Amino acid sequence: MLAILAAGVVTALTTKAVQAADVEVTSQQLDKHIYVLFGRGGNIAAHVGADGTYIIDDQFAKLAPQIKAKLKELNPNAAEFVLNTHYHGDHTGGNEVFAQAGAHVIAHHNVHKRLEEKHGAGSEFLPRLSFGADLTLHFNGEHARLVHYAHAHTDGDAVVFFSDANVVHMGDIYFNTGGLPFVDVDGGGSVDGILAALQSIVEQIDDNTQVIPGHGPVSDKAGLMRYQALVAKAKALMLEAMEKEQTLDAVIAADPFAELNLKYAEWLPKERVITLFYRSLGGKDLKP
Repeated sequence: MLAILAAGVVTALTTKAVQAADVEVTSQQLDKHIYVLFGRGGNIAAHVGADGTYIIDDQFAKLAPQIKAKLKELNPNAAEFVLNTHYHGDHTGGNEVFAQAGAHVIAHHNVHKRLEEKHGAGSEFLPRLSFGADLTLHFNGEHARLVHYAHAHTDGDAVVFFSDANVVHMGDIYFNTGGLPFVDVDGGGSVDGILAALQSIVEQIDDNTQVIPGHGPVSDKAGLMRYQALVAKAKALMLEAMEKEQTLDAVIAADPFAELNLKYAEWLPKERVITLFYRSLGGKDLKP
């Protein structure tokens, strides 16, 4: 039942997104080679240069025409690679479309596994190249290092570090939207894994690093550290509430995150966020 509910959260987001026929895809330039594309779904990074174009994530299939048109403004040639930060449909929904146009999809082994479970063996949604701990793409004079962070937002998260440009794409380990992350417990995610990933990334970047979140505007190290502190505080509040209240229903009623003044998305309401934190942190009463 809990797995069905978790899938429903992602499905609700996907359904709402693909019905938006009037979505405008916009871009923001971060570096001479790197742009961020905003549409509906996960933020896309595009790396454009003499070798060609590759993108990080691809939102939804129905938005592919708008995404391709924006990419064509940056470079007339089609994208040669798609790097997936994780398996969710608002980041991988365009995989098939871009693969059919000649792009090679790259992602962690667990992304391949989960997309194969969803779409079947041989589907063009699946990565053609998957990796374990890390992988480096040497393209357009840049060394894009993909690093796997286990059991963070999901079990297949990849963060992309652009060493020369001093840019990092976080995927959904970072929700820069004024709220807490979606901890996909049924997809292998965890609160502790997110915090471990955030600490690792903070230690690898500097004050000049441009940080691309999975959702929300481009940020920096200071913004990422504020988010890290928010997630850590939410964990402490949840553990305190779990010790006092014990059951999930009682914890929800206690509203442990009230003091944080969070923003909640329609597809990820407060009760769902509390439930996922509760489950991730070892709550024993797992009634939905």
